[in-house]
Amino acid sequence: MPIIAYQGEPGAFSEKAAHALFGKRTTTKPKPSFKEVFRFASGSGSHYGVIPIENSLFGSVHENYDLLLRHKLHIVGEVKLRIQLHLMALPGVSIRNVKAVYSHPQALGQCEPFLRRMNGVEVVAYYDTAGSAKMIREQKRSDAAAIASAQAAQVYGLRTLRRNVESNHHNYTRFLVLSKSRAQLAPNMKTSVVFAVRNIPGALFKALGSFALREINLLKIESRPLVGKPWQYLFYLDIEGSVRDPHIVAALKHLQELSTLVRVLGSYPVGKTIQT
Repeated sequence: MPIIAYQGEPGAFSEKAAHALFGKRTTTKPKPSFKEVFRFASGSGSHYGVIPIENSLFGSVHENYDLLLRHKLHIVGEVKLRIQLHLMALPGVSIRNVKAVYSHPQALGQCEPFLRRMNGVEVVAYYDTAGSAKMIREQKRSDAAAIASAQAAQVYGLRTLRRNVESNHHNYTRFLVLSKSRAQLAPNMKTSVVFAVRNIPGALFKALGSFALREINLLKIESRPLVGKPWQYLFYLDIEGSVRDPHIVAALKHLQELSTLVRVLGSYPVGKTIQT
């Protein structure tokens, strides 16, 4: 059976995404960083990595865009997970006892209005949502709380002080599945591409025109700095359709004529949205 790596501790949202994609009986493996997830998925065996790539409130996870380019992995699936964040502490601790709140920076950003109302409370960035819950349990912190998932509260035996403290309840994170092998063809697919254009007037307009001329729907565009070339950029695209579709094959060929780099990161089925 394949093992699915994710960043964080048991109870992390990435673990929940892995189970949503592969089933609850799937073996998952926590890793301390996104880099380690990519390394694991790139190693021996038919294993996978699950990573967050964007959040509907806080934006893109830029580190993972950069890692997609550095590793020769394929995106083979995705899922959009409803993110519900809860304030939790040791049993017997009330919200009046809390002097510090720990969580991942993205989660803290998603809960900023709530945290501002907690006057005099220190907000501390931590490496993982579930990791912050684990730390409070292990260190027996009666003066601190974590912001994490309901699953993390259950795993580490914490009591929920406030539910759904995110600033907007339409809070979703999109997760990608990474593999050394390409995804099989299926109905309703999308394709992710990264490219760099030549440094000439109108280059980006012409590059995007490769898709517009063929009526290919662009779902997302993200720019990232091109390392070693100041003020030049890489562009990441998500488009409707598969790399096997004739009009997409033609668009990518056209794009190559206008670009210094074109790489298909994967064609994969459009993911479901999971309400939790």
